[in-house]
Amino acid sequence: LVFYLHLPHPNTLLTNQTPQKNNLFSKSLNPQKIEKLISSQKPNSQNDTIFKNWNYLSSDLTEKILSYLPIRSIIIASSVCKNWNSIITSSSFTTKISTTKNKPWLFLCGQNSIFFKNNQAFAYDPNSNEWISLPISTLLSQDFFIGSNGFFFSTSSENFSFKPIFNGIWNQTSPSRFPRCNPLVGVYYNNDGPRFIVVGGVRFVGGLVDVEDRLAVEVYNPNLDSWELCPPLPADFRSGNSSQWLCSALLRKRLYVFGIYSCFVTCFDLDEHVWSEVETLRPPGILFSFLVTCRECLVLGGLCNLQSGPSFVLWKVDEKTMQEFSEIAIMPNELMCCLFDSDEDDRFASLKCVGLGNLVYVYNEEHYKSYPACVCEFTSEFGMCSWRKLPNLPASASKFHRVVSFCSAASLDNILVGARI
Repeated sequence: LVFYLHLPHPNTLLTNQTPQKNNLFSKSLNPQKIEKLISSQKPNSQNDTIFKNWNYLSSDLTEKILSYLPIRSIIIASSVCKNWNSIITSSSFTTKISTTKNKPWLFLCGQNSIFFKNNQAFAYDPNSNEWISLPISTLLSQDFFIGSNGFFFSTSSENFSFKPIFNGIWNQTSPSRFPRCNPLVGVYYNNDGPRFIVVGGVRFVGGLVDVEDRLAVEVYNPNLDSWELCPPLPADFRSGNSSQWLCSALLRKRLYVFGIYSCFVTCFDLDEHVWSEVETLRPPGILFSFLVTCRECLVLGGLCNLQSGPSFVLWKVDEKTMQEFSEIAIMPNELMCCLFDSDEDDRFASLKCVGLGNLVYVYNEEHYKSYPACVCEFTSEFGMCSWRKLPNLPASASKFHRVVSFCSAASLDNILVGARI
């Protein structure tokens, strides 16, 4: 551990570095540059001897030291030398890191409708509390982007494409029966791999909205490149761009679909392929809300009119009744103020909420101060939580016409593949 204390933290070596084109993480600091930086910080000849004898550290001690680093720094450290690379890429180490650093990441995809080259994607790592710029190849040029549980999706009235978040290339599926724009997309897993469930959306024919089959539901099997038609979403839900009016949450082999403004809720059994009866989940004073999963429970987060004024509140939802709920957290007023730059009555309309694991993210999808966001982190009990503001996006972030955010787990193994190390 003494050796570690004399090392500059790998995260400090790459703070605010801009990733190179088509690379997930910056590799501008190669091992020779890192060694030069380390050498420049040697305070005396005794340390000079220490730094020249890295090989005297046991593999167990080196692994222990590396395990304390954020995932991004671990990726960078894997390029320092063959010994570190072999430790970091071992199955035991990747499994350990994926288990201990399992906080879900927040992904933000920005689409510029005029200049497609300005499309950008970013990932927030809660362990290191920093944003990472994703490669420009992450997003296609002009289709609608969606993200869910480890995958990016691109949808249009003709095509449906997908790619893993950190690696691989865009794959276009075989034609679905009801191709559409802006559907809800959920990812769940069977014994033989992932499945994509696509709900709602709109089709465009000659510039007009095709209202026929607007609530269609299909399940895609990537292994077979095949689509399965399922019962449509109940007619209580309005037609239109589903991802703007509806949100979804996956929990225990069920896909819950919730009306952001209507507060209608139903769930789809992923084994039986049937929809439940439509219920209404509306806390008093709610203006709009989002249904997410948090700590293996359903959580409703929304803007509510309280006696003290508009507040963003989180409620735990009873899965059995889908009508009962209990308040678990309220966003501090100072954080609410950080998300806006005006006192207009409609300023709250740009708030969005996503969640997974033990984190619930709330962000402003307008460009004010680079799309500010905050997060509520729960401990072992819902009664214990802490709120904090996220750092601003990198200075390179553009102004977008459309922003899509979602949560996903980020395992070290998947990131290593994505970085092509």
